Amino acid sequence: MDDKTAAVVAALADATNRLVRTVDAMTDEQYAEPSLLPDWTRAHVVAHLALNAEGLGGALHGMNIGEPAPMYRSNEARDADIAEVAALPPTKLRDRLLSSAGMFADAVAHVSEEGWEDEIERVPGGMHFTVASIPARRRTEVEIHHADLGLAYSSDDWPGDFCAALIPVMAARLQDRDEGFTVVATDLNRSWDVAGGGPEVRGTGGDLGWWLSGRGGEDRLSGDVPEIGEW
Repeated sequence: MDDKTAAVVAALADATNRLVRTVDAMTDEQYAEPSLLPDWTRAHVVAHLALNAEGLGGALHGMNIGEPAPMYRSNEARDADIAEVAALPPTKLRDRLLSSAGMFADAVAHVSEEGWEDEIERVPGGMHFTVASIPARRRTEVEIHHADLGLAYSSDDWPGDFCAALIPVMAARLQDRDEGFTVVATDLNRSWDVAGGGPEVRGTGGDLGWWLSGRGGEDRLSGDVPEIGEW
């Protein structure tokens, strides 16, 4: 593991600890309440985070022992599993999240130096991504969906280095737009061009990352804010 990957793994551990503290503090009633995501309760968000860790951890474990496996059996199976796990009693769902985090961390710790250059499949025959990208991918899932719970943690709490990594990733999905714009993170002293650049959209890194991920928050930005569609 190189120094850059090690830093992301450490940041992911911190993000996971924050998530676990939030979930531990949730009342049973809060699990059934709506999250900030359409049609998902907070239980669905926690279930997705647990299954995402299990999927990534399982794929890494398979690679580690020479038995490659996809992250999910299929997109349909992923969706069905989220619905099933979300229906678990809160205590079991809490335990599932905690155990999945441990499983994922153990799988990462056992990746060989050569293994970081390998790839895994999201679903059989589907998108491939490198093992080296997995810690950052998981960190994105944890940070964004932690905020999606709609509790005390929000994009205001995202670390600056996470925002700086998230914004260009979210902006990349908009590169085919006919009209470009430039996002300026006022707290990071950084800017990024989207679709060739153009009028400035200004805000904190957290607010820009939240908006670019299709979650709204235009009212917290300034400048010529374009319509980019929902998540």
